[in-house]
Amino acid sequence: MNNFAQEFVDAGWEQKCSQPLRKDDQMNKNSIVKLFGYFQSAEGSAYIFLLPSIILLLMFNIIPLLMAFGLSFFDVPMTLDSAKFIGIENFRDAFSDSRFINSLKVTAIFTAIEVPVQVFGAMIVAAFIAKNDLKNKFFRAIYFLPVICSATAIGIMWKMILHSNVGFFTYALSTMGLGRINFFNDVHLTIFTVAFISIWRSFGISAIIYVTAIQNVNSSLYEAAKMDGAGSLMQFLNVTVPSIRPTFWFILMTRFAGSLQIFDIVFMTTNGGPNYTTESTVTYVYSRAFSSGSQMGYASTLSVILFVVIMIVTVIMNKRMNAEE
Repeated sequence: MNNFAQEFVDAGWEQKCSQPLRKDDQMNKNSIVKLFGYFQSAEGSAYIFLLPSIILLLMFNIIPLLMAFGLSFFDVPMTLDSAKFIGIENFRDAFSDSRFINSLKVTAIFTAIEVPVQVFGAMIVAAFIAKNDLKNKFFRAIYFLPVICSATAIGIMWKMILHSNVGFFTYALSTMGLGRINFFNDVHLTIFTVAFISIWRSFGISAIIYVTAIQNVNSSLYEAAKMDGAGSLMQFLNVTVPSIRPTFWFILMTRFAGSLQIFDIVFMTTNGGPNYTTESTVTYVYSRAFSSGSQMGYASTLSVILFVVIMIVTVIMNKRMNAEE
């Protein structure tokens, strides 16, 4: 038993009780001493340091998630001042909602564009900048710079650069005889524009994670491959790629889940337009929750459906990753 905990509790009980302790009081005293001793151990100290994060996780993740599940069975306005239980009616409405189905299609297209670039493109770039020299360190900083920038600032910046009338890039294209391309109002082009901006913003984090994984590959494997006559490409395919497979699956899962939840770039650039061709699922959820009649219950239903989709995809990928290991 910890001496400090014993002395601390003894002092407290001496101040509280002037008479000998009863059996129940003695048991309470021993329990408190054990509790103090536990939190002074390595394991107990770890939980103390984790406590703030656990509280934040409960407040901003677990509790809102449980509330969303509960609200999905009710007709609730944004003010939450009334609630009418309607069962699974919201779910039936969701799967017959053409705008929601369209948002799922848009999100799927966006994911199909972004994820391969983030997963495979970042891997290739990381292979070129993995060596620790001054030039590569500079390029890593350049790639990572957009990651630390606000999505609001990035959205406004690219909207100005690609603006059909005052944008620098569109003006440069017009001087080359290509005309002023309307990147944000062309129904066939806008989704690719938004995907490009999103990739530009988060490409650096994927590349840096890959760089860290590549730098941790055992150098003796490259030396053995070089002795067998393997060139740079074969070393990359036969040594680097198999060695960083866990990192590959991690980036695939995180980028897949992230692209399914795209919101900020869409909201700041097109707000779902033109004609809902860039309206992602989360953008539509936001619209139904805070406008369009402020249907918080229905928006919660859409959030639950998206959560289930992300969870299913993540579980499948995780099982595949574990099977390969």
